[in-house]
Amino acid sequence: MSEHIRVKPTQDGTYTVYRGPLALVSGLTRLQAERYEASIARQRAASTVVAG
Repeated sequence: MSEHIRVKPTQDGTYTVYRGPLALVSGLTRLQAERYEASIARQRAASTVVAG
């Protein structure tokens, strides 16, 4: 089962990255959060290629 990775803004102007219901990291700038999200997506894609 694949859980969605998403970036959500917080009230203090920072961003939090979530995997499913779990917050992975918070307090990031938007750029940092988007890069973190992209790195997770790359890791998941690489592990799918290796496993598949």
